[in-house]
Amino acid sequence: MRDRIYEIIFEADTRIGRLFDLMLLVSILLSVTAVALESIAVLEARYGFWFDAAEWFFTLLFTVEYLLRLFTVGRPLKYATSFFGVVDLLAILPTYLSLLFPGTEALVVIRALRLLRVFRILKMARYVHQASMLRQAMQASATKITIFLYTVATLVIIIGTLMYLIEGSEAGFTSIPRSIYWAIVTITTVGYGDIAPLTPIGQALAAVTMILGYSVLAVPTGIITVEMSQQRRVNTRVCPECSHEGHEIDADYCHACGAALESTKVAD
Repeated sequence: MRDRIYEIIFEADTRIGRLFDLMLLVSILLSVTAVALESIAVLEARYGFWFDAAEWFFTLLFTVEYLLRLFTVGRPLKYATSFFGVVDLLAILPTYLSLLFPGTEALVVIRALRLLRVFRILKMARYVHQASMLRQAMQASATKITIFLYTVATLVIIIGTLMYLIEGSEAGFTSIPRSIYWAIVTITTVGYGDIAPLTPIGQALAAVTMILGYSVLAVPTGIITVEMSQQRRVNTRVCPECSHEGHEIDADYCHACGAALESTKVAD
């Protein structure tokens, strides 16, 4: 049973594993959306009970999933301290902390980082080697830019939420969506000026966001101009011991810890 649960949770190469990850991503999207909508006063006043019920439902769901990941992986501590392990823990902590510190439940937007798993499901690390060099370069650039924009979208959600918590409605940050709007305007160096932070902490966060805006303009240009000379063919198999992924197609052992990789049927 432990091996079966491991295959469902960690293996995106199998049909049931891919279905599990897709259902997980939908749950994450619904959860983050519910938190953002709850910050709108009109909606919170009318549907506050349902927002709370949905948040606890998703939190309990993700808690069970996190515990199952620790149960099935060979080295639980290794997974718990990995990037996705830390993100999985942060995805459930804010709701429990809100029982002691009211208001911290808005930090569950950190859960949006878990959406990075979508690249395992879509197998965006795999490229068609039979294509021409130009097509390889175009595909590589498009994929990197997509990942970059996806990361920027995640950042503006987190920055917008932090600004909403720091400034509040007094400075015009009346909801998380409006604060995300400010983050997008600022990080893209547009700077309408219709909303501006008033506190020193908010202004410091705004300064960091402005500096990040320069990389938003520079990174896509750099990606497009760099020609991809070589690419590795990798799959989405996860090491059953350390949960490391990104192994080459013909790899028999994990290049991180040396454990034997389980052979799985690659789904088309």
